[in-house]
Amino acid sequence: MFLGTYTPKLDDKGRLTLPAKFRESLVGGVMVVKGQDHSLAVYPRAEFMELARKAASISRSDPQARAFIRSLASGADEQHVDAQGRITISSAHRKWAGLAKDCVVVGSVDFLEIWDSGSWEEYLSENEEDYSQARDEVLKEIL
Repeated sequence: MFLGTYTPKLDDKGRLTLPAKFRESLVGGVMVVKGQDHSLAVYPRAEFMELARKAASISRSDPQARAFIRSLASGADEQHVDAQGRITISSAHRKWAGLAKDCVVVGSVDFLEIWDSGSWEEYLSENEEDYSQARDEVLKEIL
């Protein structure tokens, strides 16, 4: 389970050090994909394969479904965590997420999100109130 917020820095070669507490879960490799809200999603390889299989099973007659599958598959980048706990973020992914030097890695239960620190702060300021005001309609599936 991936939980918490971490603030690693992106180095000049586009490498990002992942939190040490998650590295054992990522030994089999990771898939980096475009996430929502212009973040990146980092899935353990096995978790991503399950997601990709589910995505491939949805009807391709729906234009939104086709677009989702294409985006998911075409933007996937397989990485292996190196001995220092780093992955390399491709230039296309750095551009998508607006990553500069200061980054935020956020646990999202079954995957990690990578954000530019400024974008993360902006996201929090715009959405924190939504969390505290969540209604029964939103929470009924969870609680």
